[in-house]
Amino acid sequence: MSTHDEDTDLGFFEEPETLESPGRPRRRMRPRPRGPRPPAPPPPGAVALARLAGLVGLAIAVVVGLVFWVGSCQGKSRHDEYASYMNNVRPLAQSSAEAGTAFANTLGSAKLTLVGLQAKLEQWSRQEQQDYDDALRLRPPGPLQEAHQEALATFQLRAIGLTGLADTLAQAGSKSPAQVADALAAQAQLLSASDLVWAELFHLPATQTLTSLGVKGVIAPPSQIVSNPDVISARSFGIVFARIKSTNTGGKVTGLHGSALVSTEAVAGSNTKTLSTSASNTVDVAANLVFKVTFTDSGNFQEVKVPVTLTVIVFGKTVLTKKQIVQSVLAQQTTTVSFGNLNLPTSAFGATARVHVEIAKVPGEARLDNNSASYPVFFSLPSGG
Repeated sequence: MSTHDEDTDLGFFEEPETLESPGRPRRRMRPRPRGPRPPAPPPPGAVALARLAGLVGLAIAVVVGLVFWVGSCQGKSRHDEYASYMNNVRPLAQSSAEAGTAFANTLGSAKLTLVGLQAKLEQWSRQEQQDYDDALRLRPPGPLQEAHQEALATFQLRAIGLTGLADTLAQAGSKSPAQVADALAAQAQLLSASDLVWAELFHLPATQTLTSLGVKGVIAPPSQIVSNPDVISARSFGIVFARIKSTNTGGKVTGLHGSALVSTEAVAGSNTKTLSTSASNTVDVAANLVFKVTFTDSGNFQEVKVPVTLTVIVFGKTVLTKKQIVQSVLAQQTTTVSFGNLNLPTSAFGATARVHVEIAKVPGEARLDNNSASYPVFFSLPSGG
């Protein structure tokens, strides 16, 4: 290669001096603003993971809410189920027990007859059977199935017992009152047994079940047909049977019946004055003044619902009347009736008054002259009053 060629090649590769282009401004680098760096973008998949976690949390919350809601609904449904059952049992329990109250009241009726009592007993037995039939159609909750069977047994025992009492009276015939009374008392034990079955085998386990299940506001009803055991005792039946046997089917009462007035006393605190029918009686009037009337059942039979009346008369005008009913008095027995809260008018003071006492006639009573008495009385304020 010639020198000329070398010069030519060098000249060809030599870079010219850098010249700024006359119309082109120089670019200047701006400084970066100082401050916190922006957060780095999340790694791939983090957003999806966060969304998934949120959905899972929401799902858990929904499930928990559903659990509580379902539990609440189940609790309400259980309460309603037990409440509905007890609400259906309650009127049957009351209807059944009412037969016992009616029975006791009927035994104390002054117009009771043997045939009438038999008819009543049969009527109450049919009512017990109806209560049984109605209870049989009920559908108790599962845990109360056994207790419900005992409720049915209660109604059955009462129906059988009442029918047995009616049959015993029908078969009394010429049996003595004592024999009939013993037979009636034996039949009546079924009524007492029914109360025990209800209390111990229905009411108690039902109450325990409601408590164990947390069912609040639902109460198992009581049902008692024998409120007074003495009413169904042999002694009581003997007295009642002797009384009703003296009344025939036509309502005519036979045998000796009656009442005899024994005495009338004016009592104020510790002061007692026995009134006389033949002499004037001065009676000091105090707030605690009480007239006590004593009489005897002078017949051979129990008397019931005996009215006793006390009347105060001033100048021929009645100024006070009090009346009480003696529920029962046995043959040849004595009883006392008290009349208090007299509230005598001012016209009774300083004037001659009369206190009249009368025991009403009982069915079959023939002698009435010993049923009443009138006492001349002078009412006055106590000394220092």
